[in-house]
Amino acid sequence: MSVIDQQQARTAEPAPQTTASREQVLASASRAQAAAAELSLLTSAAKDAALLAMADALLDRRDEVLAANELDVQAAVAAGTPESLVDRLRLNTSRVDAMATGLRDLVALPDPIGTVVRGSVLPNGLHLTQVRVPLGVVAIIYEARPNVTVDAAGIALKAGNAALLRGSASAFQSNRVLVGILADAAVDAGLPRDAVQLVPGTDRESVKHLMTARGLVDVIIPRGGAGLIQAVVNGSTVPVIETGVGNCHVYVDATADHAMALDILINSKARRPSVCNAAETLLVHADAAASFVPSAIAGLREAGVTVHADPAVLELAGETPGVIPATAEDFDTEYLSLDIAVAVVPDLDAAVKHIAAHGTGHTEAIVTGSLAAADEFVARVDAAAVMVNASTAFTDGGQFGFGAEIGISTQKLHARGPMGLAELTSTKYVVTGSGQIRASS
Repeated sequence: MSVIDQQQARTAEPAPQTTASREQVLASASRAQAAAAELSLLTSAAKDAALLAMADALLDRRDEVLAANELDVQAAVAAGTPESLVDRLRLNTSRVDAMATGLRDLVALPDPIGTVVRGSVLPNGLHLTQVRVPLGVVAIIYEARPNVTVDAAGIALKAGNAALLRGSASAFQSNRVLVGILADAAVDAGLPRDAVQLVPGTDRESVKHLMTARGLVDVIIPRGGAGLIQAVVNGSTVPVIETGVGNCHVYVDATADHAMALDILINSKARRPSVCNAAETLLVHADAAASFVPSAIAGLREAGVTVHADPAVLELAGETPGVIPATAEDFDTEYLSLDIAVAVVPDLDAAVKHIAAHGTGHTEAIVTGSLAAADEFVARVDAAAVMVNASTAFTDGGQFGFGAEIGISTQKLHARGPMGLAELTSTKYVVTGSGQIRASS
C-alpha cells in the first residue's frame, strides 16, 4: 500500500472511489489556468463582492452542507475511524457559520495584489518597482477537514488565484456540496465557475496526475499527516509549499508562574487536540518538577488527557491512573488526540536540545518569569512560531490577523508560519523608462 493509500485508509470513504484519467485532471487544471488569467485582472471590489456572495450562499444553503457532512461522518464512524479524525471531519452549525465569517473577514483585509514591495529610481533614471502578483493556479491536497475547502477557496480568490481542491475521499460528500455552493456564488458574482474546482477522481491516481501537472498548476500545498505531506513533496514535479506536522512543545522553566503554566498547558493540549498547533509534549525544568508536575498531571487528567511519562514524571505521578510509561517514539509523535508526552529536563539548554531532536519546526512555547530565559529560548529554537507565556493554540492565521489561512508552513523558502494572503502571491518587477537603452559590454 502506498503512502497516499495509507493516508486515505485512515478515514472512511463515504462513496465508492472514482477514477479520473490524466487527461481529465489536466483538463481541470487547464480550466483553472484560464480562470486564473481572469481572476488576476479583477478589482478588489469585484473579489470582495464574490467573497460576500459565497459567505451568504453558505449560510443560505447550510442545511445542504450539514446533510452532506452527516453522510461523511456516519461512514467514518461506521468504519471505526478514530474520534480525533472524525472530529476533523465533522461540521456543525457553528463551524459552517465560522467558515462564512472567515470569508467575510477576508473582505476586511487589504488586497495584496499590486502592493509595492520595494521601489527605487536607478542612476540611469529607470523607475524600478517590485509588486505583488497572484501565484496563478494553487492546488491544495488535504485530509478530512472540509472547512479547508472554504478557507482555501476564499484566500486563493482574494489573492487572485484559482483553487484546485483535492480533499480526501472521506469528505467527498461535504466537499462536493461546498464547492458547488462556492462555484454557484462565484458565477452569480460575475466570476468564472472554474475559479474553484474539485480535482476529478477520489483515488490516488488523480493525486499523482495533479502532482505532475507542471506548467498548468503553479504550486501545490499539502495539508495533512506527515505521510501525505512527504508523498506530495517527494512525488511532485510541481513546486510544493510544505506544510509540516505539529509536534509542538510547552516548556515550563524554573521561574514559571505555575498557575499560568497550567492554564497554557491545558489550553495548548486540550482545547482542540486534533489540530496541528496542539501541544504534544510537555517539558518541565527539574527545579520546577516536584511542585509543577503533580498539578500538571492532575489538570491533564481532568481534561481527559493520557500522560506518556518519562521515568522522572512516573515517579512524581505515583499511582495516578492514566499515566503510562513513555516510549522513545512517544516524543516524536504528533498524537492529534488526548495524549501528551511529558519529561523532566535539567535546564533550558536540555529543553532546547530536546526540541531540536524531536520537534517539527511548527510552534514551541516557553513559560517563564525570566526575560533572559525567554530571549535565549526565542533565539535558539528553530520554529515557525515561538510563544513566550502564551498558548501554542495562537499559531493560526485568524489569530495572527491574517484572516483564513491556507496552512502553516514549516519550510524556510517563500513562506513560513501561517500562510495568509501575502504568502499566496509572487512578485513581478516593473521597470519604467523614458527611452533608456543598455550600453554594449
